[in-house]
Amino acid sequence: MTPKVSIIMGSTSDMPVMQEAAKILNEFKIPFEINALSAHRVPEQVAEFARTAHTKGIKVIIAGAGGAAHLPGVVAAFTPVPVIGVPCRSSISIDGWDSVLSILQMPPGIPVATVALDGAQNAGILAVQILASGDEALLKKMIEYKENLKNKILKANKELSEIKFEYKTN
Repeated sequence: MTPKVSIIMGSTSDMPVMQEAAKILNEFKIPFEINALSAHRVPEQVAEFARTAHTKGIKVIIAGAGGAAHLPGVVAAFTPVPVIGVPCRSSISIDGWDSVLSILQMPPGIPVATVALDGAQNAGILAVQILASGDEALLKKMIEYKENLKNKILKANKELSEIKFEYKTN
């Protein structure tokens, strides 16, 4: 099975966040790989990975990093593949804001789609949507996924309507 998505992170300490992207890809039955690659500790390996990802069938890269969070931007500089950046809180981060800004503020010509702080689940969903733009069967699965999200809210509102309070109006 050839991976279509590569999930990378600056350190395995990011795995509790990044596994949420893996869960989404798994749910949609999309082959993926997971690796730790540090833009600061193994920059040559990061550059090689980014330069060759498309030749190995990778269609989307999800890159999570904390602190200075250079990994998504460095990868985006070397690859033609879309990169989704996941800013991660870390023991060295400034409440995650340094990670958010490092990933978000890319220079013109080197885009990184950036999700919320610790937002790997949305990164997984965005990767599926990118892949679904060229895959009708996957697009149908995404439409069903979104419909299920809607149904959860409709069900929640029905349940809330049954809760009684003296001054509740709905």
